Amino acid sequence: MDPILVEKLIKLGMAVLIGGIIGVEREFQDKAAGFRTIILITVGSTLFTIFSLNMDPGFTQTRIAANIVTGIGFLGAGAIIREGGRIAGMTTAATIWLSAALGMGIGAGELVFVSIATLVVIVVLLVFPHFEERIDRIREARIYKIAVGIDKAEKVAEVQKAFEENSMHILDHHETKSGDTITGTWRVIGPVRGHDTVIRKMLEDRDIKEMTY
Repeated sequence: MDPILVEKLIKLGMAVLIGGIIGVEREFQDKAAGFRTIILITVGSTLFTIFSLNMDPGFTQTRIAANIVTGIGFLGAGAIIREGGRIAGMTTAATIWLSAALGMGIGAGELVFVSIATLVVIVVLLVFPHFEERIDRIREARIYKIAVGIDKAEKVAEVQKAFEENSMHILDHHETKSGDTITGTWRVIGPVRGHDTVIRKMLEDRDIKEMTY
């Protein structure tokens, strides 16, 4: 068999393996870009890189590499969504971007380096979330919205005071009025225990018509 073909097949097989390893973790976490998606991204980037190396010399190779990065950026953007007051999907988008980079490395023949990089990625995806959870317990940002009757406008000030009493730092605050309802919105950051205390207090307050966070 042609040695060049064998080399390409090895690269293709490694792209499937590397993409599959990362994809399993994403699938286990039930993310939008799962097992098959990550494999296809890694294999696609590998193939584009292999083909670019066989094209005419000059700027063709670098142009294809640049377009891979740009195209993957659009694909990753589709995985980012807003859930309430939070942005979700950033890690999945970064994983998509990184999988493409690993595929390009495989296509360029950097098999050992890609293997080491994949190990680092797996450590980040599996181990670092535990550190993230600890950080979130110390300081977590949330957006709160409450609605009260116009005759209970003082409740807005009480809620703000509750944030301050529980070591919460208010990053942003504004109020709106619609009919006989006043809506207050706060973006605050603070310990999870403080968040829980404020939420419990607002849930028990019968004067608060509606609350979201």
